[in-house]
Amino acid sequence: MCLAETNKFIFIIAQIYANTKPSVRVPFITTTPDRKREIKMRKLDSTKVRPLKYEQLLRIEDHDFALRPGFGGSPIPVGIDVQVESIDSISEVDMDFTMTLYLRHYWKDERLSFRSNKNKSMTFDGRLIKKIWVPDVFFVHSKRSFIHDTTVENIMLRVYPDGNVLFSLRITVSAMCFMDFSRFPLDTQNCSLELESYAYNEDDLMLYWKHGNKSLSTDEHISLSQFFIEEFSASSGLAFYSSTGWYNRLFINFALRRHIFFFVLQSYFPAMLMVMLSWVSFWIDRRAVPARVSLGITTVLTMSTIMTGVSASMPQVSYIKAVDVYLWISFLFVFLSVIEYAAVNYLTTIEERKQLKKRGKASGMYSIDAVQAMAFDGCFHDTDVDMDLTGFSDGCEENETRAGAASLSNVDTPRIKRKRSLKGNVGRIILQNNHVIDTYSRIIFPSVYIVFNFFYWGLYI
Repeated sequence: MCLAETNKFIFIIAQIYANTKPSVRVPFITTTPDRKREIKMRKLDSTKVRPLKYEQLLRIEDHDFALRPGFGGSPIPVGIDVQVESIDSISEVDMDFTMTLYLRHYWKDERLSFRSNKNKSMTFDGRLIKKIWVPDVFFVHSKRSFIHDTTVENIMLRVYPDGNVLFSLRITVSAMCFMDFSRFPLDTQNCSLELESYAYNEDDLMLYWKHGNKSLSTDEHISLSQFFIEEFSASSGLAFYSSTGWYNRLFINFALRRHIFFFVLQSYFPAMLMVMLSWVSFWIDRRAVPARVSLGITTVLTMSTIMTGVSASMPQVSYIKAVDVYLWISFLFVFLSVIEYAAVNYLTTIEERKQLKKRGKASGMYSIDAVQAMAFDGCFHDTDVDMDLTGFSDGCEENETRAGAASLSNVDTPRIKRKRSLKGNVGRIILQNNHVIDTYSRIIFPSVYIVFNFFYWGLYI
């Protein structure tokens, strides 16, 4: 009896399980986030995006373009061709230059070969670059660079039926230029832009100039404000890194010769004028202290301003430049002219004291003679000739008026004679009352400065 009831119970449980079996499918229609993500992935797998026409033609999905062409074999040769569009700027302070150029790469990738009845190439823009292998060329010692993107990225890719590829970029790059200013501004700077593969050493990639020395071309209208471009040349070499090995490196060399005319007008010519202006004090009477001192101080301060202006536009280098030599020597000449008058004034004072002692004037009080009076008011006074105090108290203007009146009157002949003798004696008296140091300085200072200029320009030009 118990066995029959047990079998009946089992039969009922089986029917219940059979009736409720379809409801077990509930987990397959769950709306949890994980299940939604699983359904989305299943849809993506079941509905693949159809490849584009050029992808089908180049069979891009059939190859792994993360690997270089001929991976595991000999290094792939990559030719380089550069056309320099412009040299935008040269900065002496930052010691760099900015250049805009067209950089072209040439290599062969058989994976991109395709059938073409007319043997014509296909040209693409930058969208295909991300899907195929391209050389990883970079600029050594570059500070900043960018690919032009107006109105679109300036990238061109051309694929030929046999797998040859042309990859062209329009780039502006700022790179370091190790400049030597020891001959500035009479200098010539040699700068270079260096190209190299970043990841592939010489065992995987071989960089070379596509057309030899003719691989580098320039625009005929390239010009700079301060420099004249003497030459452009292309060269190649090897670079060694201790951790990764040897790499092929290409060089774009160019020589820049500085235009000197700007610096002649702004630095050299003003310095020459200040030096020559300082020589004027040698011809001024030694007793005219305000005139000679003010002239000397003015020329010294002007030379200091010129030197400060030149230094402000130059890098703070620790060696002497050519312009520094010229300006400092010119400053020395101006400074020595001030020192020369200090010596003249001191020796003149000593000489006058000795003369007073010889005359027995121990008190030190003496009358102002004609030459001393001329130094103060600018007019010559001669007490031996018919000359009263009232006649010269009004200055040189009254003398000129009287000279004009005397020329109109033919009767006053003695006065005309006195005037002529007065004018003839002024130069002689001035020369007699100048110190011997002034006399020699008029010859020595200009002569030494001319010799200095002769050696300076002969050495640096």
